[in-house]
Amino acid sequence: MHYRLFCSILCAGLTLGAAPLLSHEFWIEPEKYQVESGGAVVARLRNGQEFKGAEQPYLDHRIARFEVMQGEAASPYLGRMGDMPAFAGDTIQDGLAVLIHQTRPQTLTYDSWEEFQAFVDHKGFAGVPEAHQARGLPDAGFAEQYTRYAKALVAIGDGSGADLSTGLETEIIALANPYTDDMTAGLPIRLLYQGSPRPEAQVEVFAKAPDGAVTISTQLTDAKGETVVSVAPGNSYLLDAVVLRPAPDSKDYVWESLWAALTFAVPPR
Repeated sequence: MHYRLFCSILCAGLTLGAAPLLSHEFWIEPEKYQVESGGAVVARLRNGQEFKGAEQPYLDHRIARFEVMQGEAASPYLGRMGDMPAFAGDTIQDGLAVLIHQTRPQTLTYDSWEEFQAFVDHKGFAGVPEAHQARGLPDAGFAEQYTRYAKALVAIGDGSGADLSTGLETEIIALANPYTDDMTAGLPIRLLYQGSPRPEAQVEVFAKAPDGAVTISTQLTDAKGETVVSVAPGNSYLLDAVVLRPAPDSKDYVWESLWAALTFAVPPR
């Protein structure tokens, strides 16, 4: 096996295997959120906390879906095993490009109740500890299956266009274009789960300033599954929302988590 590929797979195994235990996020991070017409779009997959994380290679056995959407047209992306950055596309047309990455499900085991409680508290899952106990589940040594659904908005040329539902089981949709629309009042978003709005759900907002400083806040969606995220010119953003649901009785894991992420930037004035 080529040395670079071996190292990529080894690093991915080390970082992905332990990452979700402390509520680590997974996202697509473009090198540039605005690209000139005809320019290449390069993006990294990252896993970490506080909008800082380890780069992940392109590993086809971990990918369920990797696409570029413009309007309603979707183009599958095929990379090479071990590629870092994981995405490099040079034939994307002008407009708003939506990069989509869905992982295959993976599992993790909670070795202590404190680990699970920290995750539940961080993501705002009220009532989950009580539901866990009501199901007669153990306080340690139980497993969770997790799947990631990440999107990134990249402006090509004039960047015109709109985000839309891509059919992911859970996703965050930008209801305005951060590259072409007035962001003075913020960016309205909609959170979906199985195609329907997800009301009263926590959205975690990571805002990265031009100097790299990151601020973190949370807010809830309304009855329509929508909320407005305050944004500032020159900043980039990661939005994260998680579904936690009981696993089917026939599985050897007891919880399933579905992680939706959206990254974008707001142009400087």
